[in-house]
Amino acid sequence: MAADSTYQAIATQTLGSATATVTFSSISGSYTDLVFINIIGLTAGDDLFIRFNGDTGTNYSSTRIAGDGTSAASGRTVNYTGIQPRTPANQASTVTTNWICNVQNYSNTTTYKTTLDRYGYAAGFSTADVGLWRNTAAITSVSFISPGSTFVTGSTFTLYGIKAA
Repeated sequence: MAADSTYQAIATQTLGSATATVTFSSISGSYTDLVFINIIGLTAGDDLFIRFNGDTGTNYSSTRIAGDGTSAASGRTVNYTGIQPRTPANQASTVTTNWICNVQNYSNTTTYKTTLDRYGYAAGFSTADVGLWRNTAAITSVSFISPGSTFVTGSTFTLYGIKAA
């Protein structure tokens, strides 16, 4: 991206080996929003979570819609230990997803934090999700967690900051 672009690249992590957790820490509060653009490999039947500032309490909720061109589904997770975008329930093998996650107003210390994310799979499954972290703390670290297995080798996680207008 151009140097004067709205998106400011902050950090990229490409996995040299399979791992269950990827964390971005010491995130500066100098942007208005954060954007993660991830290319993630997940093993069969696995899921993923997003956690902020190491908070493992039941302070997260998610609402999602999904479809594959033939059928549609929706779901909600409340009082969970992380924002939980869903993978396809019928996922039978390792899949790769392109995932974009926006975190609005992440450094504000007076409001709860929200996420908007979109992701899809080559097999035609697409999902949109909104997440909530019920905490007013500024976000200084973000962890992506594969609770049942690992993110596969070669998965790439990139963090961008959105410059203030």
